[in-house]
Amino acid sequence: MTTSLLRATLTLLTGSVLAHALPLLLGPVLTRLYTPADFGQYALLWAVATNLAVVACARYEFALPLEKTPRGAALLMALCARLLLAVTAASTLLALVLHFWQGMALAWLLPAGVLAIGTTQWLTLWATRAQRFGLMSAARLVQYGGGAVLQVLLGLFKMGPVGLVVGPIVAGLGAAWLLARPAPQGGWRQMGRQPLQRLKAMAARHRDFPLYNTPHAFIGALQDTLALLLIAAWAGDAAAGFWALALRYLKAPATLLGGALSQALYPQLLQARSATEARALVRRSMLALALLAAPLATVLLLWGPDLFTWVFGAQWGDTGTLARGLALYIGLHFIASPLSVVTLAWRAQPWALRLSLIGQGAFFAGLGLGLYWGGLEGAAWGVSAAMAAYFVYYFQALAHWSNIPHESLA
Repeated sequence: MTTSLLRATLTLLTGSVLAHALPLLLGPVLTRLYTPADFGQYALLWAVATNLAVVACARYEFALPLEKTPRGAALLMALCARLLLAVTAASTLLALVLHFWQGMALAWLLPAGVLAIGTTQWLTLWATRAQRFGLMSAARLVQYGGGAVLQVLLGLFKMGPVGLVVGPIVAGLGAAWLLARPAPQGGWRQMGRQPLQRLKAMAARHRDFPLYNTPHAFIGALQDTLALLLIAAWAGDAAAGFWALALRYLKAPATLLGGALSQALYPQLLQARSATEARALVRRSMLALALLAAPLATVLLLWGPDLFTWVFGAQWGDTGTLARGLALYIGLHFIASPLSVVTLAWRAQPWALRLSLIGQGAFFAGLGLGLYWGGLEGAAWGVSAAMAAYFVYYFQALAHWSNIPHESLA
């Protein structure tokens, strides 16, 4: 890594460590305040909210670092705000459908979840453009650490799955409020007065993001939603809770380090002076992540079941068995997660979308066949086996990428 990338990553990582330490440390408390069925209901609602929120701005927020002028960035911010409000309103209709036709008791909280997640993601990219890494660290602490603390407090009042959902919603809105200071050029009121023609021109300028990155992101988030639906239908809410808790903790290292690295890596790739320098930056990042992923996967393979039972209690013993089966998948995902911004910087969204469709097919093939032949544990091993070849190809492609557009370089 370059010195500037390392410094930015460490700044974000400091906030991430504090932000994710609280949820991880409070996890054993949460698993004693809430049942596996509570976690299953919460995970399913939160997965649906995330699915909508990641595309709520049609991914135009990821174009913010590409805008060189404050005026262009302000116009893009106005476009994102309108799209986010429209998707949040539309999610109210989906909440009614889920409540009355699917019997999802928590559906009334869906719009608030979409707004909290979508707003935080949007404003985080705005802060990324300005490289305000200290502010981003503080917001992440509020979002994740604050959400876990609120879940514990609501659990003490026996709120059930409602407490698990309300906690991260309130914390997410708090993080968004923090990221919204200071206001964009012209202020928040001026964002509402942007001429429609200018908004249309800005939308057309960055049309690759909704055309290619939006379906890519939606399909990626859909993976968690459909997986939980399939597991809940096959084995009930408790099984979905086991799966959700396992992935929540197993993907925590990728969220912790990967999120910090990707937010620092994105502007660094845009500032690379040549294709050779950009590829070298990606390869160094990939190697550093692999060195961290190997011991993580080894620990899960050797001691996963005992570790999870000891930490979370006997009723969560099945989660440790899942952890062992998912070890290979988690290790590879740890490496791949921060690299998602590479195809954004290199304007390779069409390729990334096509590859993600193949990856989704591999994931659900492994999950479905594993459930059929070996139940919940078989699903974990099936996912690891199916995704190994996919990730290896992905890493090779990025490491040897040759078609880096000239406009993606400084």
